Amino acid sequence: MAAPLKMLKRLVLQLQNPIVSRCRTLMLSPRLCKDEEENETEEPTSQDDQGAKKEGVKIIDVDTSIRYLNSKAFTQGYGDKPVWFYYRRNFKGQRAPPTRRNCKIKGVIKTASPCPICRDEYLVLDKKNTKLLEQFICPHSGEILDTMKTGLCQHQHKTLTIEIMKAWDEGAIEVTLPFRTYDYEDYKK
Repeated sequence: MAAPLKMLKRLVLQLQNPIVSRCRTLMLSPRLCKDEEENETEEPTSQDDQGAKKEGVKIIDVDTSIRYLNSKAFTQGYGDKPVWFYYRRNFKGQRAPPTRRNCKIKGVIKTASPCPICRDEYLVLDKKNTKLLEQFICPHSGEILDTMKTGLCQHQHKTLTIEIMKAWDEGAIEVTLPFRTYDYEDYKK
């Protein structure tokens, strides 16, 4: 007897309020409100205006980044160590998983622990910014450091590799050639 009473109450509620439906997860009021807001705020905008209106996105030029690397603020924050030295990635388990593809979505940081380049907006990877690029090159072998050591996301590591190669091509950073060992027994005849 209780079941027919519940169904009767539900039918009465549906007749009194047409927005309420049987589905408990269906909510029409937010959707109706969103549709009204979209109709009110529709304005034709160009692509340049959309890029400038992004919230939280600061575009720093290379010259500002170079000045930042030479400033007292940079020395207080990082000291004599490279920018990746104090960075620690949060992960579950004992072994670190590969670094994420990207820390930013549409120019805004959307991850819990962004990589050293993404978290500091004044660090700009560019071929002119040699002081920053040299921090990611091994001083002994001259190779680019791995993402597991530096903690850079895949996107920034790819950008870093490209910019270091450009700096090598232009001669801004010295390329260390590998030492070649010869077998002198071949020449002793």
